[in-house]
Amino acid sequence: MKRIGTFLIFLTAFLTVFQSAHAQSDTPLALVMTADGPIMPPMLEYIKRGVETAERRDAEVLIIQLDTFGGSIDTMKDIVQTIRDSKVPVVVYVSPRGAHAASAGTLVTLAGHASAMAPETVIGAASPVGGQGEDLETTEARKVKEDIKAVARSLAEKRGPEAVKLADAMIENAKAVSATEALNAHLVDFVVDNVDDLLEALNGFKVQIADGTRVLNTVNAHTEPLDMRLIESLLLFFTDPNIVFTLLSVGVMAILFEISSPGGWVSGFLGVVCVTLSTYGLGLLPVNWFGIVFMVTAFVLFILDIKAPTHGALTAAGVASFIIGALVLFNSPGTPQFQRVSVPLVVGVGLAFGLLFFGILMFALRTIHVPVSVGAESLIGKTGTARTPVVDAGGQVQLESELWTAEPIQGTEKIGKGDQVEVVEVKGLRLKVRKIK
Repeated sequence: MKRIGTFLIFLTAFLTVFQSAHAQSDTPLALVMTADGPIMPPMLEYIKRGVETAERRDAEVLIIQLDTFGGSIDTMKDIVQTIRDSKVPVVVYVSPRGAHAASAGTLVTLAGHASAMAPETVIGAASPVGGQGEDLETTEARKVKEDIKAVARSLAEKRGPEAVKLADAMIENAKAVSATEALNAHLVDFVVDNVDDLLEALNGFKVQIADGTRVLNTVNAHTEPLDMRLIESLLLFFTDPNIVFTLLSVGVMAILFEISSPGGWVSGFLGVVCVTLSTYGLGLLPVNWFGIVFMVTAFVLFILDIKAPTHGALTAAGVASFIIGALVLFNSPGTPQFQRVSVPLVVGVGLAFGLLFFGILMFALRTIHVPVSVGAESLIGKTGTARTPVVDAGGQVQLESELWTAEPIQGTEKIGKGDQVEVVEVKGLRLKVRKIK
């Protein structure tokens, strides 16, 4: 009876676990991604992976929580195509409160099979700028704008004429609207506080995906986060203009130190690593490469001031050149605000480098005026005691613990044994001394 009781307990537990697993397998799956940052290639790879995972796991819906100030137009188009080709409904949810779907993020939001916004969020300001962040010329601007407007119309036309009109104004006039205004224009489908409320609102909602119309079933759907991988996070991190600027500055300085004082490897190695990492971000950010000339000139001036001291004049010029170069490189007119480097950071780093090189300069100047402490020249001016009479033929004097052969200089008094003498000149291994009165 005891064995039967144990078996029944085991069987009951097994059936409970099996039933729970079976019930969970029947529960709709909602994958939740967090796309927080610029629309850059790392973000594209993250969203592609999310769509592939959702399709492989047969998810009911893929939710992309979006918070972005924009980014690359080409990357945005690839993300739009990835979302529209998805076999799993993709819902773009602008959240949390205070989030933005600005610039390229506007079209990513429109690309969703359904779209939603959290209260106190903003969408719009989608006017394009050039690849270097500059305002486009009239003809080029018109071509780019018309292309993006065509994409926006194709995405918004299913939402009605008012949504198309608003999307057009966002691109033509850089208009931005709140979540409530976007909902009233039918630009988005829902305004909800959180993902749970979104799933409740999505239940029974019809979406048009590549395979046709689909009615969403999100009742009791269990959510599962799909976070960025470490490499995706790092690559997105290295597109931050402040990080790129810091890496570039430290890298160039370290390489110049290695060039000016060869023989070590640590500074050169760190410099190459920093410059390599910064190059990745420079290849993606809208930058004006003319700024590199000023920055390199600044470091050259720093090094020159050490090699040929000018009492800090070249260092001061280097600081000014460094700050101007960094601002030209990242903060050219027309560059979006979120892709600009922090001005206090640029000034702070410039002053820090200036103080560093000025300290090295002061140390070098002080070293020049320090008396020689080694070699024959270091003996001049030292005093000692004559151990024998010092005549023209020579004699011996003791300097500290050493005995030296010495001869008197012309015109000096006779030097006898025990007299105090001072070294005036060194000729090979013989000292020329005079008597100290």
